[in-house]
Amino acid sequence: MPDEAEARRALVAQTARFSADFLRWMEGRSGDGLSYQRLSLLQALHCNGPAIMRDLGTRLGLSPRNMTAIVDGLEDAGLVARRPHPTDRRATLIELSVDGAAEAERDLGPRLDAMAALFAGLTPRELEHFSAILTALIDAMRAGQGC
Repeated sequence: MPDEAEARRALVAQTARFSADFLRWMEGRSGDGLSYQRLSLLQALHCNGPAIMRDLGTRLGLSPRNMTAIVDGLEDAGLVARRPHPTDRRATLIELSVDGAAEAERDLGPRLDAMAALFAGLTPRELEHFSAILTALIDAMRAGQGC
């Protein structure tokens, strides 16, 4: 029987493999090169309207560098637009373009549903446990990073 430290190291390795495989799996189901992060950003703008780029990054758990790269890509694709904040010169608002709003209305739900289908085989109890474990791990990582 492995000792506790070995069991935890095995979980680290298993989680790393799962994370890499899960990200590749999600990318394959997102369609049109829109990563989960890009879809999440489109969803946030679709559901809540224009937002300050910094606030969106915080809400989505993205670093400023990643947020800028994602917004750059979506802007190049014509799905979002940057505009100056009306009262804060330091802030930039991000909003859906006309094409971005149309795409969100048409495709966002089915794309996210395709990703969520992975969990269809789990029972409600398994889903609840999985969610609780992920929440505990996220909380532990954030506590350790001082977030």
